Amino acid sequence: MAKKRLNLFGSLLSKLKTKHQFLVAVATLAGTIVGAGILGIPYVLAKGGFIYGSLLIILLGAAFVLLNLYSGEMILRTKEKFQLTGYIGKYLGKYGKWLMTLAMVFGIYGALTAFLIGEGEVLKSIFGEPTFIASLSFIPISLITILQTHFYSILFFIIASLIIYRGVKAAGEVELVIISILILIVFLIGLFSLKNISVSNFNTFNPAGFFLPYGVILFSFMGIAAVPEINEQFGKNKKDFKSAIIVGSIIPLVLYFLFSLIVVGIVGLENFELLSANERIATVALSVYSGSLLGLLANIFAVFTMFTTFLTLSIALSEVYEYDYKINKNLALVLTLSVPMILSLGNFTTFISALAFTGCVTGGTEAILIILAYWKAKKLGNREPEYSLKLPKFLSYILIVLFVVGIVYKLVEYLI
Repeated sequence: MAKKRLNLFGSLLSKLKTKHQFLVAVATLAGTIVGAGILGIPYVLAKGGFIYGSLLIILLGAAFVLLNLYSGEMILRTKEKFQLTGYIGKYLGKYGKWLMTLAMVFGIYGALTAFLIGEGEVLKSIFGEPTFIASLSFIPISLITILQTHFYSILFFIIASLIIYRGVKAAGEVELVIISILILIVFLIGLFSLKNISVSNFNTFNPAGFFLPYGVILFSFMGIAAVPEINEQFGKNKKDFKSAIIVGSIIPLVLYFLFSLIVVGIVGLENFELLSANERIATVALSVYSGSLLGLLANIFAVFTMFTTFLTLSIALSEVYEYDYKINKNLALVLTLSVPMILSLGNFTTFISALAFTGCVTGGTEAILIILAYWKAKKLGNREPEYSLKLPKFLSYILIVLFVVGIVYKLVEYLI
């Protein structure tokens, strides 16, 4: 009897461990995907048209579910262990690896720039304008305006830089907490704001802004780099790997739609347009127009979300410079952090523009490379995968066309 009870207890522990492993894997992927992008989606949906934008969330969300599954199968078909650039290099050669590395580096710089701008605006919304700077007589007048405008971005940059120097990383368990809090906040905002939602705010459609939601939404689903990580989390037991990819990819899609529904319904395009370009951040707009405690809570969460993602991406990029290109650690950190700081202080872009350009160009490039490498892995893989997708190839061609159109449009728009 004692032996039977011991076996039952052991079986229960094993099931709990497996369930926790699955939840952590789901949270790792969902937490990597959900970041600053969620703060930009409501405005671009209000600007381009809510119904059209919602369909685009579903379309691109489904596309990235498929892309993440492609990545997972590619990894399972490979005996060797790599990061994403390594898998691309194995199946597409050194030029494919270089292009993937370039896209990822460029994408991280774009994301870090958006986070710096976003953090500055969200902190300003919480604490107000730093008016005390004008009274500091020892600061040259030429710097007063710059410091007043970018004070919170600079403050955030200094704090984050000190933490990054020590190499602190976010763990999967932290992502699980973040995602849980985000779901709770979205639920609470929706629950207590139902009476403030205006259905008329969903009736906008702007053909001129047709591509505006595309780039921001695409950026918001970028999280393929987490797939190799969750593969490692499962160890030798891969039976739940596919399910974790699917669930971890769908959670952001649902969150983006519900969050946008609430924010657009409360704020509306006209109110968004009254804000400055860098204030059209969902939680900032909520704090201005809802005037509730939930707006403050949403802003605090936005700070935390962007903060953790900023740390993760910064450390990842500095390690690319340090480990892959043998650059001194301190110089690697300077290369990582100086570019987004310069772009932010120089007002070279806005929060929404940074998301849109990064999503279209780098997100589209990464997606195309994943598809091409996946095709090669189907033929050249040296391991029997735990799952194999049986989907018509024309779906991949459609995705490639979709991403190519976005890249070309954004590059032409930028050059013109």
